[in-house]
Order: sequence, then C-alpha cells, then structure tokens
Amino acid sequence: MPDSTARILILDDDADVAYAARMLLRRRYGDVAVLHDPAQLHGMLARGGPDAVPDVVLLDFNFTPGRTDGAEGLAALDVLRRQPRPPAVIALTAYADVPLAVEALKRGAADFITKPWDNARLVAAVDAALARRRPATDTGASALMGDSAPMQAVRAMIAGVAPTEANVMVLGENGVGKELVARALHAQSRRAAGTFLSVDMGALPESTFESELFGHRKGAFTDAKADRAGRFQAARGGTLFLDEIGNMPLPAQAKLLTALERREVTPIGADRPESVDVRIVSATNLDEARMFDPSVFRADLLFRLNTIVLRVPPLRERPGDVPLLLRHYLELYEAQYGRPARAVAPAALAALCAHGWPGNVRALRHACERAVILGAQADYRLEDFGLAAGGAPCAGSAVSAAVPATLVQMREEATLSSLEREAIAAALEQAQGNISHAARMLGVSRAALYRKLDKHGI
Repeated sequence: MPDSTARILILDDDADVAYAARMLLRRRYGDVAVLHDPAQLHGMLARGGPDAVPDVVLLDFNFTPGRTDGAEGLAALDVLRRQPRPPAVIALTAYADVPLAVEALKRGAADFITKPWDNARLVAAVDAALARRRPATDTGASALMGDSAPMQAVRAMIAGVAPTEANVMVLGENGVGKELVARALHAQSRRAAGTFLSVDMGALPESTFESELFGHRKGAFTDAKADRAGRFQAARGGTLFLDEIGNMPLPAQAKLLTALERREVTPIGADRPESVDVRIVSATNLDEARMFDPSVFRADLLFRLNTIVLRVPPLRERPGDVPLLLRHYLELYEAQYGRPARAVAPAALAALCAHGWPGNVRALRHACERAVILGAQADYRLEDFGLAAGGAPCAGSAVSAAVPATLVQMREEATLSSLEREAIAAALEQAQGNISHAARMLGVSRAALYRKLDKHGI
C-alpha cells in the first residue's frame, strides 16, 4: 500500500537505473533518495545517525567498473544491518548474479529483484519490505480491501490456512489480487521472516525452465559461466509463489511435479540433488473445469498444488466494495498528482457500482487514475472514468497503436502538451501500468517515457 511517510533509498551507480526506480517509487512513497556510491552512504549515516536510516534500501552490488564479485554491495549491506533499526534491503541484481543475491539473503537482505525488473514486482517487494517493518499485528491482509461478505470470507480463510504448511492454489480472474492473497498467506505464516519469491510460470521459456527454477552449475551449457541458484533455492525457508501456473506447458509440469514429490531439485550439471524447504502457493486465472482437463494440466500435479483452494471473488460479485475502492484510489491519485479532493457524482457512483468491471480491481484502479488526470468538473462524472452511460467504455477510451489520432478526435482543441499527457495516460491505462508495454505502444524508449512522466507529473 502507498505510504507517504516511508523513506526509500536507491543505491546504484547506474544513473538510468536509479532514475527509473525513483520515478516509479516516488509516486507511492514520501521520500525517495538516490546515491551512486557506497561511500556516500557512510557519510549520510555518519551525519544523520539513526534518524538518517531509511525504511527500505534498493541496493546494487557492483559499483567499480569491471568488478563482478559484489563485495562492495555486501559490505554496504553489512553496514546497514548493523544500524540500531536496520532498513529492509532489497538486492538489485542481474539474472546472472542470482547466487550473489542468495548470499545477500543469507546476510540479511529482505528480497532481491532482477534487472530489468517488472514494475509491479518491484512495488510489491517494497510494500512487503515495509510491511515486515511494521508492528507484528499488521498481517498483510489489510491490503485486501473490502467489507463485503465475500472478502470477509477470503480474509477468514487466509487467517485459518496461513499458519499451516499446506500448499494453496489461489483461483480468480485477472486483476482480483491473487498475489496480494499469496503475500497475505506468507505474512501470516510461520515463514513470514523468510523470503517471499514470485515467479511468473507462464513467462518462463521452456528452454530455460529448469535453470530458472532449479539452478545450474558452471559449464553445464554454453552460457553457464558461473553457478546459479534457482528460485527454489533462493526461496528456501520462505514461500515460493508460482503465478499463472495454468499456462505451463505439460513437459514443464512433469519436472515441477518431480521436484514437489521429492522435495528436492537437481541443478543442471550437478551430480546430486539438493533438498528444498519452501511452501508453495500457486495461482491461475483458469477455471477449475479447464484445470481438470488433462490436455491442459496434469491431474497429479494439480492434486499436489491444490491441497487448499482459495477463490478470490471478482469485483462484480461484491459491488458493495466499489465505493470504498473508489475513494481509496481517488485519494491516492489526487495526492500523487496534486489534484484537489472531489466527490463522485451520485449518478456516476451508481453506474460505477453497477458496472461489471471485467478487469476487476486493477481496471478500477486505472479508471480512477484516468478520472483524476482528465476530470475537469467540480465532481467526478462517469465519462471521467472512461465509461459512458450504461457502463460501456467511452469511444476512444481504449488505446490502440494510433493513440494520438484517437485523442485528437476526442479533444481537437487540446494543446500539444495536453495531448501528449493524455496519450501517455491512456497508454498506461491500456498497458495496465506496465511502463515497457506503454513505451512500445507510444513508440518511445522506456527512458524517454520516464522523462515524459516526470515532465507531466504523472
């Protein structure tokens, strides 16, 4: 959840990487600082004492050109861990440096993120790191907003299941918050002090599946220039979240089943297996009928994963939660963009509550951002959210490759600057906040899009 009081520090010698991370995180947190040299960290701590220690540090591990051993970053990690109230440290590392990240976890890092990162994954990691620094009564389930009976049932089930070691399969449509459920399960489990590691199983190429999950040894194949731990080893003692499990090809499913049955993995090129101690939480947007289709998913693997099935209801089944979600996200984006607080017009609120929200909470969140950016009336109207009377999308609210032309038709009187801003906002809405996808949609580089976001205050 956004926290305007949180203090974040990015320590990375790559100015572009640090800039991109700051642009992303400053939209959610009160203070996001950047340093490019570990020596600056020592100076900052010496001048400010305990009060200078941030809440979360995003830490690169190599600062001197040509160095790849990570010694500089590990030394900075040790300094941070010796503080009276140490920050949560998230390692920033390339895929090839995953063994280094595992070493950082052993020495007290809270998590690691591989470059180039997924924005949602980075934000979720920072949120989780902040949650671990809050009092123990903050269980992580608070992020699952809603007072409706279906959401109360979800939270009750999380509270009952989390303390066990049972594997959990989370079912739900896109955008309902399956990863939030997985993080809440981890936060309330006996493994809460361990790592929560999320893996998009549908995005793993079959050719690198074993290396990504189980690791490899140096020389095992052409590009294996060093030993590398897999995700199972990196999450040892914690929770491994296997997202989009229903998109795995059948051969990969067989390999995963073997690892779960034996509770051990064999890195590529190794001559003996390694035992693994992880709790598995999986998620899919496939319905249960599809999951039980043997041409889609192996029944033996399914029974390994779905000891407990937790269904997250779509937003259309809990319309009573819509006003709470609207107010939360409108206030969030009003603060982020420096816009005045406004109420939702009664007719618009009724239509928004009746809308089916096929994209669920994720779609509602982006609709709220759009309303804050584009709304020009004293209160929010239905069209501000990209919906027309009856709840249908407004003409031109969906973005295609011809975003600028669509927006010209929508607002012929717009200035070039406002047109650019609207095109960016619309592309972000269509890309569901993914900066890389939005940049490709707009035909600009990711770095250029970050500069434009800064220019327009988005």
